[in-house]
Amino acid sequence: MDRYVTGTVIRKLRENKGLTQEELAERLHVSGKAVSKWENFRGYPDVSLLEPLAKALDISVIELLSGEDVRNSNRSFKISHGKMYVCPVCGNVIMATGDAVISCCGITLPPLEAEEPDSDHCISAVISEDEYHVSVDHPMKKDHSISFLAAVTDNGIQFVKLYPEGAAEARFKINRTRAFYAYCNQHGLFRLNVK
Repeated sequence: MDRYVTGTVIRKLRENKGLTQEELAERLHVSGKAVSKWENFRGYPDVSLLEPLAKALDISVIELLSGEDVRNSNRSFKISHGKMYVCPVCGNVIMATGDAVISCCGITLPPLEAEEPDSDHCISAVISEDEYHVSVDHPMKKDHSISFLAAVTDNGIQFVKLYPEGAAEARFKINRTRAFYAYCNQHGLFRLNVK
């Protein structure tokens, strides 16, 4: 776990919920003084209270630890507005269709910000029959490689995991493709829009 809930977060979430310190304390079966101490930085809630505290504040434990009350208001989402996350510990790749608090291996992951391809991460997309042949002229070494390529359409995502010593290339169906992504394990996410 890379963070712990702070008094500022507890106060903000409690006030947003319209609860007094006493009302929150009652729900947690602790004293009002305990909640006051947490909010005034004179202590932290015991780890055994995290789940009941999150429940009392009507959020997830992950949201509580991140200090964010995430509500995805994007009910009719566009997949092209989705966000990608990569765990630096295990390499998991997670795609969310809206705002989310994503945690993997005990770490809250920030969403990746895609950049325009530079000269070291130039994404090439060539049409071959009914597919795009997508490639990146990039070293594929264990410590520096393209980890995945993805093609985002207006209704889904095609994803290809790549491995060191292999080629940084993949084939994707042309149908409704809007953008290609390449993820370098050293330099981050790069995006090429389809024209």
